[in-house]
Amino acid sequence: MHCDGPWLKDELGRTLLLRGVNLGGSSKVPRRPDGSTHIPQDLRQHRDVSFVGRPFPIEEADEHFRRLAAWGLSFLRFVITWEAIEHAGPGLYDQEYLDYLDAIVGKAADHGLSVYIDPHQDVWSRFTGGDGAPGWTLEAVGFNIGALHETGAAFVHQAHGGKLSGLIWPSNATKLAAGSMFALFFAGDDFAPGLRIDGEGIQSALQRRYIAALCQVAKRLAQRSNVVGYGSMNEPMPGFLGLPLAEVPTGMIKKGAGPTPYQAMLAGAGYPQTVEEWEMSPAFIGQVGHTTLNPQGKSAWRRPEDDVWRNHGVWTDEGRSPRLLRPDYFLHRPGQPGQAISFERDYLKPLCVRVIQALRRIAPRCLLFFEGPPIPVGTPPPWNAGSQTAEPAAASAEPAPDRDPDQVVHAPHWYDGLTLFTKHFARDLSLDLTCMRPVLGAEAVRESYASQLAYLRAQHPNLPMLLGEFGLNFDLDGGAAYRSGDYRDQIDAIDGYYAAVEATRIGCTQWNYTSDNSHEWGDNWNAEDLSIFSPDDRRFSGSSGIHAGGRALAAIVRPYPRATAGEPLRLAYDLQTRSFSFELRCDPRSSAASEIFVPHLPYGDGDGFRVQAPLGDIAIERHADHSIVLYRPHPGSHDAPHTLRILPRSSPG
Repeated sequence: MHCDGPWLKDELGRTLLLRGVNLGGSSKVPRRPDGSTHIPQDLRQHRDVSFVGRPFPIEEADEHFRRLAAWGLSFLRFVITWEAIEHAGPGLYDQEYLDYLDAIVGKAADHGLSVYIDPHQDVWSRFTGGDGAPGWTLEAVGFNIGALHETGAAFVHQAHGGKLSGLIWPSNATKLAAGSMFALFFAGDDFAPGLRIDGEGIQSALQRRYIAALCQVAKRLAQRSNVVGYGSMNEPMPGFLGLPLAEVPTGMIKKGAGPTPYQAMLAGAGYPQTVEEWEMSPAFIGQVGHTTLNPQGKSAWRRPEDDVWRNHGVWTDEGRSPRLLRPDYFLHRPGQPGQAISFERDYLKPLCVRVIQALRRIAPRCLLFFEGPPIPVGTPPPWNAGSQTAEPAAASAEPAPDRDPDQVVHAPHWYDGLTLFTKHFARDLSLDLTCMRPVLGAEAVRESYASQLAYLRAQHPNLPMLLGEFGLNFDLDGGAAYRSGDYRDQIDAIDGYYAAVEATRIGCTQWNYTSDNSHEWGDNWNAEDLSIFSPDDRRFSGSSGIHAGGRALAAIVRPYPRATAGEPLRLAYDLQTRSFSFELRCDPRSSAASEIFVPHLPYGDGDGFRVQAPLGDIAIERHADHSIVLYRPHPGSHDAPHTLRILPRSSPG
């Protein structure tokens, strides 16, 4: 697999529209001891954990991979975390986990599944309300992990003590713990030059360890030909970078306590703070009053002298009278007061380049899947990769002076944010995240999905785009579908998302597949419940065998062109009529066949569909749960666009 201009292509030069899934939702937390976030636990005991068995035990792998292959989800965004690799301490790599990772990726290859490795994080770590980095990274900068929740430095589900009614974890991105860690990881050399570990600046130390951990994975998987590439970092966030310290940040969402960065710093230092409180639910979105952070006056730092921002003169409490000294501290790079910082250009882009250069010393042909902060928080980093020739990257991986490393894929995320965060789907109401305006009317809502994806593709029009994440919580409206078995809302919503993917002609990996999902606890992480599979759904699926436990499969399991000998021009699937239309421009230089994946699920069996292809010849390979339609144009027909249609055998026309 390689990049050729704005397309991904295979070894035969065919254009690939990858379709797959993120594997898996519970890979964010340890399996031993069970790190599911609804389970109260002492997060200070973070070094003796194991992620072996995430996303599922090796003995279950064949079952799950066979299911994904039958559904046509043959490209996996494989979720790992920095913590899974290096939880025991700096330079102490979990060899048992790396062995497991190698074995599970090998199992995926047995079922024809390709993989790209996603180094996942959300709001920095499990200890700051998300997942990703090891606990020792927080200790290295002076935080007291056991005090982060009670001081308001983070909202941590494990310490909350109850079931969450909705998603609140994204609000952690600008609270003290995650806001500080992102700023230190990406820009510590500029904004905390006095913070050093064994003489090394904090930014350099953290980035060096992060990249070294990814290199351990690359070394272990170097012989796995189904590993096509690596992500740079899931949903990287600027934290405090670019924020005025005296204003409440917008962030991804406003929910729960909403301190300004300065209030967060004071609360973390032991000064109780009265801050805004926000709600985001189907019934109400807005401020609901005020709440007090850290009423007990405890410290989020191990020692008072560990307070990074007080040490760097951002604020002072000289005389026990706190004062903000530098409200614009994070708005400009030191020494450049007239130039606003760009997180994506100044800090994220250099990390992406360092990651791919290091990985290509081990895996010279690997692709880089990069992303920026999710909209509306930020944009992708700029990239000048020239024409992205069809030749895979050279082993040296050193770019020419006037361009960045090539063989890179823009892999942004997109969600129907109103549905995601309120857990309610309204067919005639949505929010366009590209301009933060409401969208009214069912037809306009679906058109808005496509226009938002087109906006994302236009950010890097000369690079291939893979939609790395999209999806929705299946527990809409308090889990109504779990009581009724009626998944029509989920099917309609997801069908709209896939229709937008098809209209934009991009690949995608849906979030997510969680093997141990349950109706009660969802994906076992922060009240998310986006898995397209659940053991609890076997009685609702209306099918047996390989499809049992699948959710909203009518929308997910659909025909698509897997490999096109030419250029895809248009594709669309009508959920109601089960008709698929594909228009392509055939490449006269290619003797290869185009391949269209046709699942049997919508059509009853392998004989339940027919193909119309007036300008070409077809052959059909039939497998147990799907068929592959092979298409070749008639001689001399290359000048005109070709149209191929797949219809239920019983349909007219």
